[in-house]
Amino acid sequence: MNSDVFEKWFSSVLRLVEPGSVIVIDNAPYHSRRVEKLSTSAWKKADIIDWIKSKDIQFDENLLKVQLLDIVRVHKDRYIKYIIDEMAHKCRVTLLRLPPYHCELNPIELIWAQIKGEVARKNTTFKLNDVKLLLIEAINGVTADDWKKCIGHVIKEEQKMWDLDTQAEVMVEPLIITPGFESSDSDDSWTTSDSE
Repeated sequence: MNSDVFEKWFSSVLRLVEPGSVIVIDNAPYHSRRVEKLSTSAWKKADIIDWIKSKDIQFDENLLKVQLLDIVRVHKDRYIKYIIDEMAHKCRVTLLRLPPYHCELNPIELIWAQIKGEVARKNTTFKLNDVKLLLIEAINGVTADDWKKCIGHVIKEEQKMWDLDTQAEVMVEPLIITPGFESSDSDDSWTTSDSE
């Protein structure tokens, strides 16, 4: 898979999706081709200057390359756009990108596990053509109810993560000691100040 192949396929999918729909994707490299390249340290100084000028950012052209890259770093987040996000936006479809390394939040991973499990259970010949037929049969056997169950599971996983995050915050917050600030939670609090 590469960006060209994925973007062509994604274009055909967008024609089938109703406006207002949400498509969930992960951060595979072929999902993340940018509309434009952003300046990096590998760029020539003149190219970095041209990029900054193209964004109408005020700067001194006599700056060192490292200083120019600092300017790029400060402004670049406004210019990070992905081709498939722009394609979806034109069709009034929202792309929801999953956080990196969180496959447990991706329902399709559960569907793929179901499909692979079915193929493995039914595969008795281990011949490529037979496996292909089993794969097609397993894919066609995925139901709307299967999707609902997988999405429900993902929602529960997300809630677990929120709960863990809340617990961690509640447990860690009292452990934070900031010198110079007085704790008002107990009578035996201690402070650190310049006068002590």
